[in-house]
Amino acid sequence: MDRLAAMETFVHVVESGSFSAAARRLNIGQPAVSKSVAQLEAHLKVRLLLRSTRGLTPTEAGLAFFQRAKRAIEEADEAEHAARGSAAGLRGTLRISAPVTFARMHIIGHLGAFLDQHPQLHIDAVLDDRNIDLVEAGVDVALRIGNLTDSSLTARKIGECPRLLMGTPQYFARHGEPAHPAELDQHQAVLYSLAGGTTWGFTRGAEEHWITANGRIRVNAAEGLREAVLAHLGLTVTSQWMFAPELASGAIKAVLPQWQLPPQHLWAVFPSGRMTSAKARAFVEYVQPLLAGP
Repeated sequence: MDRLAAMETFVHVVESGSFSAAARRLNIGQPAVSKSVAQLEAHLKVRLLLRSTRGLTPTEAGLAFFQRAKRAIEEADEAEHAARGSAAGLRGTLRISAPVTFARMHIIGHLGAFLDQHPQLHIDAVLDDRNIDLVEAGVDVALRIGNLTDSSLTARKIGECPRLLMGTPQYFARHGEPAHPAELDQHQAVLYSLAGGTTWGFTRGAEEHWITANGRIRVNAAEGLREAVLAHLGLTVTSQWMFAPELASGAIKAVLPQWQLPPQHLWAVFPSGRMTSAKARAFVEYVQPLLAGP
């Protein structure tokens, strides 16, 4: 048994969720994948996968082995990449994580050019508005927006975007445009529960004004925030990224331009306790310039 090859096969099975999907990734037959995993379990004398009608689930031992096997394969790939030189390109699977709407609007559509640069690379995108456990999910790099709450993570700031008070022209035609933050208590806000509380802090020079937003609609996903605001149900405070196309087209209008809100930061976050892979670094270097503009 080629132990490294068996480990790589097992990692593909866990990441893809099935023997057949792993076989397609590896361009081999499904029986070969099943045999490789069985030989690995026999070698280790431990069950790595639980098989059921719902699919494959790693056992506790299997999950621990997956995390270490993935790291070993990445380090082997790093050594090979260093020996061949950067001209050899990247290979294997890069597992990224990002908020759903942000990825849809600003990342997914640009992946083609990155993949063209690295023909032997595959990308596995885990899209979730929540901050998932990177090690447990096998993620190489995550894009996160806002304040980081876990000080144990390795993070690099790669972007910054203004936060704006926004709504549709139809909403403002019906309810009027606020001339001062103090007037926001007369407005309905659409609240995004994963992006902080209901307190909004505005500054104008040395002047500060804090308000508690009132809203009958609270959502826990950015897609819901967008839909509610675009349906004229209220105004909101969020990053310019969230409504970039609509701000450009005029479907969304920013108000109180003389007042500033704290900007929103974008971070590249890496799993703690292991070396950042060349794939993750290359992806971050590719993404950063895409978000440098307004």
